[in-house]
Amino acid sequence: MRKYILIILLGTTLTSCTWVEPTPESKKVRLLSMDEVKSCKKIGQTIVSLKDKIAGFNRNQEKVQKELEILAQNAAVNLNGDTVVKASEVKDGKQTFQVYRCINA
Repeated sequence: MRKYILIILLGTTLTSCTWVEPTPESKKVRLLSMDEVKSCKKIGQTIVSLKDKIAGFNRNQEKVQKELEILAQNAAVNLNGDTVVKASEVKDGKQTFQVYRCINA
């Protein structure tokens, strides 16, 4: 019985971990809605992904979403963007974001 409790606790701990960190530059990248980028210039898109299951356990979906947003913001910096917009829902740990330049567009 102790073994099963330990496995459950380990699984819960692993599924709540956050491994994705924003770069210093990406902390300035905003996450906006489609309505908020009407006057911005679209410069591309990025598809980001991560593991949404660890050792057979589903990770916390809010944490997965937040980490995908951070990955998109990190990617936007490489495209010289300052804003990202969700373009799809999360599916199997993957999500598409549109990248925009809104400041000095």
